[in-house]
Amino acid sequence: METNTTPGGLEPLIGIEELAEYLGVPIKTLYKWRQEGTGPCSVRVGRHVRYFVSDVRDWLSQQRGFEQVAAATDEAR
Repeated sequence: METNTTPGGLEPLIGIEELAEYLGVPIKTLYKWRQEGTGPCSVRVGRHVRYFVSDVRDWLSQQRGFEQVAAATDEAR
């Protein structure tokens, strides 16, 4: 995933197919996460679902935090 802005100064968007490949999950999983509100924030552009790169990074950082909290909770038991 690129981190640079586009020539117009806008943040780049990636498609659902590209994100599914990057995360190694099926596209259906991303649609399910979107419906449940558990995945990265997405936007609809016409008929297409797109993701801001920064939203994906933020979501991934949050997931790392959840894993650390869950591991600490498991160790405490």
